[in-house]
Amino acid sequence: VQLQASGGGVVQAGDSLRLSCLASGRTFSSYVMGWFRQAPGQEREFVASISRFASTSYADSVKGRFTISRDTGNKVVYLQMNRLKPEDTAVYYCAARINVDGQYDYWGQGTLVTVSS
Repeated sequence: VQLQASGGGVVQAGDSLRLSCLASGRTFSSYVMGWFRQAPGQEREFVASISRFASTSYADSVKGRFTISRDTGNKVVYLQMNRLKPEDTAVYYCAARINVDGQYDYWGQGTLVTVSS
């Protein structure tokens, strides 16, 4: 599986942004898809995930503001980010794993999101 993230940019606090992750491969529907982020000088952290059955999970810091979704037919995973805050500034990565739990097996390149105050 190859993953290509896009949609990052520079926005102001309170704005919205939607990230996309385009996947290749014939088994996209079988994967758990996730979004992670890494801010400068910090470790990479979990943001959100969506299972093959569209069950979602979110980090507390983004719950209620971010929404993850998937378009199985087009092999795309989205991360809709609303009410952005400066602390959301980071490089965002999409990832995929085949198992219900455990580490992610595939990672895309990051897309930078910068939120100015």
